[in-house]
Amino acid sequence: MKKLTVIIESAPNNYGAYIQGVDGVVAVGYSIPEMKEKIKEAIEVYKESCIEDGFEIPESLQGEYELEYHIDVKSFLEVYSQYFTKAGLERLTGVNQKQLWHYASGRTKPRKKQRERIETAIHNLGKDLLAFSF
Repeated sequence: MKKLTVIIESAPNNYGAYIQGVDGVVAVGYSIPEMKEKIKEAIEVYKESCIEDGFEIPESLQGEYELEYHIDVKSFLEVYSQYFTKAGLERLTGVNQKQLWHYASGRTKPRKKQRERIETAIHNLGKDLLAFSF
């Protein structure tokens, strides 16, 4: 199954998203879950518009596909700050709290190695949590 990359960007009052490599499919939402629903709706509207206007649906939107979401570190820290403290993230990722504050404020952007370190730690936490049942 092919994967479509959805790029999520934060704005002062909402989140925007677009599909990498597919012009014309965009969405805005006040939260990440809302934005995820809106991008799915935008895909369907886009496909319907192509059919109605006699245009071919882009190959990437034909058949089955999976959406993969990409978010920058600043936006991730902003969105999930209600769940993760900087101290907890430091223990989880090994990245200094002060540095995490810089990333969260947008003052600095993490280097590739730091982004990968944060991403790996979050993914590992997700895997650990998925292993539990209640």
